[in-house]
Amino acid sequence: MRHDESRRPWIESAGALVAAIAAVKLLLHLYAGRHYGYFVDELYYLACADHLAWGYVDQPPLIALVARIARVLLGDSLPAIRFFPALAGAGTVMLTGLIARELGGKRFAQGLAALCALAAPGFLALDHFLSMNAFEPLFWMGCAWVVIRIVRAGNARLWLWFGLLAGIGLENKYSMLIFGFGIMAGLLLTPERRFLRTKWLWIAGLVAFLIFLPNLLWNLQHHFPFLELQANIRRSGRNVDLTPLAFLGQEILAMLPMSAPIWLAGLWFFFFRREGKPFRALGWAWLTAAALILALNPRTYYLFPAFPMLFAGGSVLWERWLAGARLQWIKPAYASLIVLMAAVLVPTLVPVLPVETYIRYSAAMHLQQPRFETHKLGPLPQLFADQFGWEEMVATVARVYNGLPADVRARTAIFGQNYGQAGAVDLFGPKYGLPKAISGHQNYYLWGPRDYTGESIIVMQDRQEELEKLFQVVRKVARVEHPYSMPYEHFDVFYCRGLRLPLKEFWPQVKKWN
Repeated sequence: MRHDESRRPWIESAGALVAAIAAVKLLLHLYAGRHYGYFVDELYYLACADHLAWGYVDQPPLIALVARIARVLLGDSLPAIRFFPALAGAGTVMLTGLIARELGGKRFAQGLAALCALAAPGFLALDHFLSMNAFEPLFWMGCAWVVIRIVRAGNARLWLWFGLLAGIGLENKYSMLIFGFGIMAGLLLTPERRFLRTKWLWIAGLVAFLIFLPNLLWNLQHHFPFLELQANIRRSGRNVDLTPLAFLGQEILAMLPMSAPIWLAGLWFFFFRREGKPFRALGWAWLTAAALILALNPRTYYLFPAFPMLFAGGSVLWERWLAGARLQWIKPAYASLIVLMAAVLVPTLVPVLPVETYIRYSAAMHLQQPRFETHKLGPLPQLFADQFGWEEMVATVARVYNGLPADVRARTAIFGQNYGQAGAVDLFGPKYGLPKAISGHQNYYLWGPRDYTGESIIVMQDRQEELEKLFQVVRKVARVEHPYSMPYEHFDVFYCRGLRLPLKEFWPQVKKWN
């Protein structure tokens, strides 16, 4: 099999095909990444990059480090901070094709698996901006690829690479624990439990633990704020509730309905096909991860990083089912249908169209992004709407701030209700002569009130009657609105004087972890 593949010119090889598909992914996100504006989470990650630490209230430290590296090497423009996520997305496509190769797939299987990873709406939507989700599949599927290599070669020392990837994955996102638990369940439920008797697997666990240890110590020092945050989110009812059937339906849509026969065949491949049974631990890992996510917090995208290995296994199976000469026409036909469906959906997932054109397109096609949260929407879905209005908001606040006497400005704090507002002030503020913002939201709370006393504060998005209980003087001074932003980012701006308590004493009351 490998001999036949090696006789092809490289340009016709499976590797070249997968690389070409990955290049399409990279170029798409590099093109789209410069349109619209900064996503709300990106503003926060850039702020975190200015406060590098071993942990944050709502995430491990890796994303802040990635943001810092991007800023140092490339700057903080949209294309700069979105370069690494685009590269990670292309890496996921390459890795999917590589897994198909390790499972025995030839050119069609590797290409089909890579195409499914490229066309998946969930990956298209999440890979176009800086987030932990863009990098997560690399760690999950990197671990899956190592497991396949271990099973094929019987080389238990390769578990060390598993431990390294898992440890770094934990520093990216805590959900790495879910996939790690799934792999352990898969080993226990299959003959591959034999690896539990080798020292290398346990050394790998130690490697992962040591990499994760600094963040664990940070959480111990700060009393595990992430757990408090998750409890607050559950109580708030912010997440869209999904039944198991609805969750499955959302996953089918998020991975592209035309690709469903591929990844479902992947489950069949791992559980029931002779050539897939040695890797059945991966099938159990997927089922375990899906069950845990449903039980703990059924956000659709939490399961996304587990799908590439199913694309790979399913593509290998379809390649063998379509091996007959009379069935060869199905291969290009089916791949073309996947490309066609993805092309129709791309404008609703990635900002490739001007805003008004997108609004007309989504209305005409009756297509809309799935909802992860229960917030009221405006004309755009949340992933697009949260990229609008930030610099305009900062300009509005700047007019208020710069209208104050110079001696008052030096003592005036700018308070944002959420990390998007505060992060926007931190990013765009220097252009308008603004100081860094303060906020009680997420890690901004831990960064504290700086040296402000509360004698003079510009407050964004609050109710005047509530502020009048806290300050001696409260004046509404501006209004923030943008036609495309989220409705909850349309708010009044207040200038407040004379906080009735010193700000440092009042600070515990502004804490907002949700």
